[in-house]
Amino acid sequence: MALSMRFNVKSVFRCVYKSNSHGRLFKAGKATGTTSLPKAQVFSGIQPTGVPHLGNYLGALESWVALQDKYSTVMYSIVDLHSITQPQDPQMLRENILDMAASLLACGIDPTRSILFQQSQVSEHAELSWILGCLTSMPRLRHLPQWKMKSKQKNEGSVGLYTYPVLQAADILLYKSTHVPVGEDQIQHLELAQDLARIFNNQYGEFFPEPRALLSDTRKVKSLRDPSSKMSKSDPQKLATVFLTDTPDDIVLKIRRAVTDFTSEVTYEPESRPGVSNLVSMHAAVSGQSVEEVVRLAEGMDTGQYKNVVAEAIVQKLQPIRLEIQRLRADRGYLESLLAKGAEKACSLAAPVMTEVRKLVGFY
Repeated sequence: MALSMRFNVKSVFRCVYKSNSHGRLFKAGKATGTTSLPKAQVFSGIQPTGVPHLGNYLGALESWVALQDKYSTVMYSIVDLHSITQPQDPQMLRENILDMAASLLACGIDPTRSILFQQSQVSEHAELSWILGCLTSMPRLRHLPQWKMKSKQKNEGSVGLYTYPVLQAADILLYKSTHVPVGEDQIQHLELAQDLARIFNNQYGEFFPEPRALLSDTRKVKSLRDPSSKMSKSDPQKLATVFLTDTPDDIVLKIRRAVTDFTSEVTYEPESRPGVSNLVSMHAAVSGQSVEEVVRLAEGMDTGQYKNVVAEAIVQKLQPIRLEIQRLRADRGYLESLLAKGAEKACSLAAPVMTEVRKLVGFY
């Protein structure tokens, strides 16, 4: 089924800032009537690559939910412009966008406390990306790790893949974001956004704040089949990754087949016992306990018995999320409407910023 065109037609446009109600700014999903952005503003994005896995949830999404209570303005974007730097099936991309929207909502992203929107529906992202790209040198982009890794895998890369860190910077700066939740592997890309804010400010006058990183302290979730690698959606081994939509039976099977070692005692030693330590780390994260508490509770168990405990803890954590994703995914119209409203809110923030950027650059 194709994505409803009423959603696309209404939302894909340049946001024209006016002084009427459509042009008001939003704070935690509500209009404030002011023309200046809040001092603390959080932005982050996630690619629509299907339903998230346990590593995505514990490493990012859980902290995204908590940020809604800490900051006055929180924005989360489904960054579909970034996704097409790799070949995409259009129909699958449409479905993945809605799957991601449903997953974020099920995990606790609340559209009354944050702004959830689809990146491509706010054209200012692409416009600001072009302006910032004209301030970026090619050597600066060549040194970013993502380009080195992905272009090497494909032996060559597209212009979009090469310049997508500039689009990332535009995503952040477009809303004058002050804080960005990122993983350690994204720090260099955030540094590019900071550099571009300084370059723009030096050339055109003080305008963009330099965004700061919000690093999650959640341990990285490793592959269940290869604990030396991160858990990944693209892992060819089906038993390596726990998805948020996995059934309890799926989860039990994957945890039982998780790679450990020949020592039966449960300990947390990431260097020498990465497999068992990965299970301990996941157990601690989903149960809200410390690693020390989890290990103490596992005293007297062998790893086989402990796997059953870990599986049960993960099932209890993910079962409500799985059921909510199913419920939301069955209501396509609601998801489309919610993303359209989110795009309108994002537009009302982006429009005045781009109006000033155009004036500063000299477009009018």
